Order: sequence, then C-alpha cells, then structure tokens
Amino acid sequence: MGGIPETATSAPGYTSVRPPSIAPLARILRDNGYATGAFGKMHQTPAWELSPTGPFDRWPTNEGFEKFYGFIGAESDHFAPPDLISGTSRVDPPQRDGYHLSEDLAEQAVAWISNVSTVEPEKPWFCYLSFGATHAPLHVPAEWRDRYRGEFAHGWDVEREQILKRQKTLGVVPQAATLAPWPDGVPAWDSLDAKARRTAERLMELYAAMAEHTDAQVGRVLAEIDRNGSRENTIVFYILGDNGPAAEAGIAGTWNEVIEVNGLDDSTEAIFERLDELGGPSTFPQYPSAWALCMATPYQWAKTVASHYGGTRNGLIVRWPERIPDSGTSRSHWHHVVDIAPTILEASGIPAPDEVDGFMQRPMDGVSMLDALTDGDSPETHHTQYFEALGNRGIYHRGWTAVTQHRHPWAASANPPGPLSKDRWELYDTSDDWTQARDLAAVRLDLLRELQDLFLIEAGRNNVLPIDDRWAERYNPKIANRPDLLGDRKSITLTPATERLRENVAPNVKNVSHRIIARIEADEDAAGVLVAQGGRFAGWSLWIDHGKPIYTYNYMGLEIAAIESPTTLTKGPHTVEVSFDYDGGGYGRGATVELIVDGLSSAIGRLERTVAFIFSQAETLDVAVNRGTAVDPRYEPGEPSRYRDRIHSVEIVLSDDRFSPSELEMERANRVAH
Repeated sequence: MGGIPETATSAPGYTSVRPPSIAPLARILRDNGYATGAFGKMHQTPAWELSPTGPFDRWPTNEGFEKFYGFIGAESDHFAPPDLISGTSRVDPPQRDGYHLSEDLAEQAVAWISNVSTVEPEKPWFCYLSFGATHAPLHVPAEWRDRYRGEFAHGWDVEREQILKRQKTLGVVPQAATLAPWPDGVPAWDSLDAKARRTAERLMELYAAMAEHTDAQVGRVLAEIDRNGSRENTIVFYILGDNGPAAEAGIAGTWNEVIEVNGLDDSTEAIFERLDELGGPSTFPQYPSAWALCMATPYQWAKTVASHYGGTRNGLIVRWPERIPDSGTSRSHWHHVVDIAPTILEASGIPAPDEVDGFMQRPMDGVSMLDALTDGDSPETHHTQYFEALGNRGIYHRGWTAVTQHRHPWAASANPPGPLSKDRWELYDTSDDWTQARDLAAVRLDLLRELQDLFLIEAGRNNVLPIDDRWAERYNPKIANRPDLLGDRKSITLTPATERLRENVAPNVKNVSHRIIARIEADEDAAGVLVAQGGRFAGWSLWIDHGKPIYTYNYMGLEIAAIESPTTLTKGPHTVEVSFDYDGGGYGRGATVELIVDGLSSAIGRLERTVAFIFSQAETLDVAVNRGTAVDPRYEPGEPSRYRDRIHSVEIVLSDDRFSPSELEMERANRVAH
C-alpha cells in the first residue's frame, strides 16, 4: 500500500489492490468465531471500486467485518457527511440538531458492542473504530470551540519547549532528549504580524478542542466496555496520530483545505475574514504547518515525511487489566503498526493462517509485542523496518536510523524536489539520541552505506521500488495508469437513480471542455437542482430558480460565479445545456461558459480560473440533489429537488481534445501557486 488509493499506480506496490495472499485481520478473527465490526474512516478500497456497482470485494464487509458504518476515503465533513456508508449502501446521516460525525460513530460502536455482549455474552468480538477526527477539516461542535481559547497565544516556539518538559515529567521521553532542529523557511512565532498570530492561534485552539472531543467519544466506548463487564479481558489499542501531525496546509494554515489540496497557499487575510466562523460548518479548516512541526515534538518533520520520526512515530496507549500488571507505566520498546495484528492474534490464541480460500498466505511482516506489554524488561523483537512516502525514506535497524528527507509536506512548495540520487542522507543513533538531533553521517560513513544497502533490500522485498515521488499528478488515473471507469468513453448519461458518484468514479470535467445536457419536464415557476458536483468548498451546479436555469461554479469558496439565464421555462419538455469551453494550455485555466436552452443561446459568462485537481475528497456528483453542502448558497443542500421525477437524463460529454499534459507539466502545476 505505497500510497492512498486515490494516487494508486500500476506498479506492484502501489496498486492499492490487496492480493488474496494477504487475508485481513478481521477476516482471520471472523473465521475463528469473532464478531467483527468497523466504524469510521476506512481508506484501503481501490478508488475505482467505490462506484454504486462496486465490485465490493475490497469493501470492509467483504474483508472480514460483519458490520461497517462510516466512510471510505481520506476525510469527511463532520457536520454534513455526504457519503456515509452502512454495509455497502449509502445512507444519509441522522437528521438532528447538533449532529457531529465523531459522536455518531461512537454511538454506533457502543450499540454494536452492547448488542453482541447482550445477545451472545460468551462470543468474542473485535471492534475497529477510526475517527475522521482529528484529520482535517477541524470541525468542532459549537459548545467545544472555545475550550482552549487563549491557551496558545504564546505560539509554537514556546509551546514545543513546554511539550518537551511535560513529556519528560510524564516519562514518555528520556530526560536527555533535546528538541530537534527547526526546518528552514518555517517562521518563528515572533516574526508573524498580529493577524497571522491570531489566525494561527485560533486554528490550534480548534485542533485541541477537536482532540479532546474525540477523546470524549473514546471514553463513551470504554464506558460501555466497563458497563458490560468485559473490561478485564478486553485489550484496547488507542493509536494517537495520523502518521505524525499534518503539515500540508502551508505557513498560514487554511480556512478551506481544498485550496491546499489543489496546490495553492491560503492567505492570512482570507482566514482572518472568517475568524469567527472557523471550526463551524461554513469552513473546512486546517492548522498551519508550524503547528504540525510543534506537535511532532521532540522529533523532526511531520506527516508524509516518512524518513524522520516526526512523520512516523505516534503515541500508543494499551489497556488490558487482566494481563498488564503495571498499569500506568511506559514502554520504550521499538514497535511498528504492522505488529498490532500479530499481537492480537497471539493474545487471542489464534495462529496466523497458512491458507485462506485456497490461497497460500504471505507470512506477516510484524512481530507480536505481547512480551513488551506484559513485561517491561523483555528484550526488543522488532529489529528492522523500512519507511517510504513520496520519496521521503528511511531505515531503522537495531537502534540506528538512516534517513533522507526528499520533499516538503506543505502545499505549493516553490522548491521542487530534485532527483532521488541527490538527496542527502542522515544517520542517527537513537539508542542515545531519541530525537534524531545529532547527525553522525559524516563520522560513520561506513555504517550509513550499510544501512542504505539494507533499505534497498527491504524496499525490494516490500515492492517499494520503483520509488514514485509524484503527488498531485497521480490523482489523474490516465497519468497514474490505473483503472478509470469512464475509460475511453467521452460521454455518460445519468438519471435521478444514479447513486452518489465519488470524484474518482465520476467523469472528470476539470481542465477540459465539456457539455452538460439536462433533458427535463418543467413545471411553472419550479426550482431545484438538476445536477451538482462538490459543494460549498469547491464544485459546480446546474439548477433552476423560479423557472430560470443557472450554472454556478464555486472556485474553492474564493469566488462563486453564476451564469443565469433570463429565460423562464414554460411548462413542458426542455433541454438545458451548459457549454464549458476551457481555455487550455495548462491546469486550472479559465473558461467561457454558455447556457443554452432548447438549442438557443441564453447566457454567456466567463471564469478566469478553475479548479485544477480535485473538487472534494468527500462530496459527490448527484442528479436532482446537492448532498452535503451547497455549491450555491442560495439553495439548501440535501433536499431532493422538485425535479427528481421530471429529469429524464443528464448527459456529460467530454471534448475530443481532452487536455493531456506531460508529467513535467503536471509536476510544475502541482508546485507553483497561481
């Protein structure tokens, strides 16, 4: 799994397709009598298999989980999740005031555990709960948003010193641990002006509140385990992190993460204008990169920088009263996430299978950490581990780490990474340099070369090679060379029966001329959405208001352009068409948009810039409804259109001269802001 499924390629380690020789943990447990339930974020299903037609082989309920409730993908809106899934069916979130996804997921998990424990009290169960929090967007319930107001006014430089002091007091880092170097180009707190400090402070307040809110939901699940009498014999793994804190949002952070996903930097001014809205449903925020580096304390770097501990090392809390004799103590044994499954199997007395469904199984790479959990004096058992993401790579071997940082994690970097062969390797002895602060490459060149060779051996064994350091261009299936449901077809005809289409299975209307043709039966003074993709944070919509067709293009919430027809539709059949004439010559360029009613030009408008890479990692393309949030604030999202039974079809036709830039052009577009 060399990257998220949305960036899968055809290389063996990067296809995102799990082979039958690797049965998931849930499948092994289910086959051995366990009830299995998964709740929340799942992000391993190949992106092209997320259509209404599946196939569903690699959806959670066909990978060993008998129950699944959550979302499949990178992230979700927490107030209005547009693509919730129960089993293999899309469902709408509960309609109640104050809804929040984290609370919904906890309630679902609690109900499932309660049912299993009540109906079959002797049946063992496995619950996997993965919150959308604290991943972006920082969506925080209103009553929680001010819990940390003023707590971060001192800034990230002081905060990281305070964090290290607390870590030493708690005993989770050695007393000799020192702060890792601060990256060049990331500003000191005192260098910011008043607005930049205030916006950065507010975004960190929201992150802290969201983290505590998530902890509270975990508490609800643990309370149910305690209530039903299974506390002593239930092992709980609580992983604190997402590959290190996320640093993708840039120096200022962002009020709308879609901006940075499209390779642009947000501005302090734009965030400050929405200061009082941050954390609420009208924003999709993420904290500045410097806060991520601060939260990685005492390590270097952050998420996606898989070379250094700031991008890999996370806290892990384990609770198992029946078997862990010294509750409240810390362990410093070196272990990796691949060790979780072997630990659970050993704890439950279940051997890893040799064969599943007639397929011989590949041996698990991880080792059990059960000895480390039950005996703090036990020797280490995980001795070697490679790391790689986007060209950032490293190797751990018996206390030593050889690492090389290849590309920065923040968006719109003006300094593209050079050839992998030119990267500078560093060497650290983490047995006495916990934070990777003292580079020994110059004095132990022999050992560095040995570890570089070991990295290549491990990389070859685990299908890491060839290393692919591309990013945004891999969102394009044709450049990435992965399956594309549209294939060579240039048109697709949708109806109101067409279920929610995620961006990876919908026709790609970005950076290309196209037409949208809606054939409808109008009634007098009707209103409603004909077809829409995305929502408040980026997208487009063709809709009717008081009988007049409107095409709205939402450029990441920064600009909302509406081309409105003066023609009022009469009662009866009509064809409403959008002609989108893309300028070409690059990504995110402008377009001329023409509304055509019954074959006659009705209105013409101009877009000076368009969304380059992605409208949304969560919202969908829908006919007769705009689920989630609304592309145009003048209509309410979620409610089925009055046109639902009056839309005969919506056809999307892509131009024959689809823009197909070279990989070099894609890379340049990814790195350079408008």
